[in-house]
Amino acid sequence: MDNGKPLFVQIAEQVEDAIVDGSFPEGGKAPSTNELAAFHRINPATAAKGINKLVDKGILYKRRGIGMFISENAREVLLSERREVFAERYVQPLIIEARKLGLGPDDVVALIHTRSAHEGRPA
Repeated sequence: MDNGKPLFVQIAEQVEDAIVDGSFPEGGKAPSTNELAAFHRINPATAAKGINKLVDKGILYKRRGIGMFISENAREVLLSERREVFAERYVQPLIIEARKLGLGPDDVVALIHTRSAHEGRPA
């Protein structure tokens, strides 16, 4: 953990990643702040700040006396959010550059299929 982002943001992102990949299923128990703090060797307050960020987004919810749980529909909310970021960060610049090069949507799709085939993965 150390990519220039604050630790609490990295904690939140790791929990989000685990929800997206299915490691933490919806309705399941989320790791406690103490578990996260011990695992990452950080202050529990820092871990709590990351968890609270997810509570504020509605990704996690607290059951008094039991712990934190993953909200129903949390995965779809995160996927939707990530798709939007993906579109802004990668697709929009791709469209702008494709226009500069005189490439239309079909040309771009063909390039993606060709490159994906070279990678050994279907598009």
